[in-house]
This record gives sequence, structure tokens and C-alpha cells, in this order.
Amino acid sequence: MFLTDDLPKPKSTEVLPKGSIPEYTAAEEKEESRRWRMFRIGDQDHRVDMSAIEPYKKVISHGGYYGDGLNAIIVFAVCFMPDSSQPNYRYLMDNLFKYVIGTLEMLVAENYMIVYLNGATTRRKMPSLGWLRKCYQQIDRRLRKNLKSLIIVHPSWFIRTLLAITKPFISSKFSQKIKYVFSLVELAELIPMEYVVIPECIKEVDKELNKKTEDQTNEQ
Repeated sequence: MFLTDDLPKPKSTEVLPKGSIPEYTAAEEKEESRRWRMFRIGDQDHRVDMSAIEPYKKVISHGGYYGDGLNAIIVFAVCFMPDSSQPNYRYLMDNLFKYVIGTLEMLVAENYMIVYLNGATTRRKMPSLGWLRKCYQQIDRRLRKNLKSLIIVHPSWFIRTLLAITKPFISSKFSQKIKYVFSLVELAELIPMEYVVIPECIKEVDKELNKKTEDQTNEQ
């Protein structure tokens, strides 16, 4: 059951005569059906405005499998998140939240890990702690239990401080699943990279960090 405010509104603001209904052309009906998509989260269906989140869908992707069986690698690229300065930011994040959780439900069959690409991300694109907590709380028990590892690549000082502050409030089991990785080479030592799509901006950050590390080593 959907709330009235969630339903698509007539395209005209004119007052319709009593008993009449708005008529859509075939093209409008096709566009309307393409705009909205249903996602199953837990035991409820949620409708997502796909046209609103189209530029941000790359935030979550499937990176192949690891180990034996269907152990999925889920890649979360924060650099594709919307900028918090946008006027419709809350609407975007609400729909993106449903899209991420609904997609996760579809991609994961057994155990899985999340590779959280944190590099090349400005503070205005960083999702809030509340949004991330909401994501974790909304996934069903199966997905929470089957999450075996959360690998944070290129962790910033900000995110490490944030996790340190919140550590007393999260379970020890979840804390043990978090691992920091400081380069793509290090990441490749942990997981197969064949199907992991790394954005170009992340590759550039990785090169810069590697060069900085090399320069510091040479100075010693």
C-alpha cells in the first residue's frame, strides 16, 4: 500500500471536470512506467524514482565472486553519490537508499563482502553516518549475517575518525568485519579484481597516493 503523496501526479495542474480522468499518450505511459521501479526490501515492496537516481546508479555494482560458491563482491563507489548541496538531496538519498538495498537483495545469493571505494570523494558527497546506519539496519537478517567483510579502500582521516567514534555503539562482530586498504595493489592481494570496476577518479587518487608514499620512502 502506498501513501497518496507517493503516487504520480497528473501532468496538468488544471482542475479536471468531475468524473473525468487524465489521459496519457502512449509515449507518456511508457515514460511513466520506465520512471518507476519496484524493489523488494525485506517483506515489503518499495517504489523507486529511477529517473531521479539515473546519474547515481553506478554507486553500487557487482564485482564478481571470491572463494568457492556464489560469494559475491559488492562494490560501493562513494564518488558517484549526489552532492549534498542539491536542493532535492533528501529526495535523491531516499530513492537511492531504496535502490541500493533493493539491488543488494537481488545481487547476493550466499556470503558476500562490500568493497567501499572511499577515494576521490569530497565531504559533500560523503553519505551521513545516519544514512549508512539506516542501510545496514534495513537489510534483512540474512544479509547482515552473510556480510563477511567490509573493505574500505583509501580510507580518509574523516571516515577512520568517524568509525572510531561510533565503535562503542556498533557490535563487536561488525567491527571485526571492517578492514582498511590503502592501495589498489593491496586490494588485489585480497580479492580477485577481474570483474571489479574501478572508476578512473579512484585510479588517479591511487596513483597520487602511491607516488606520495614512494617520495616519503626515498626521503628517509
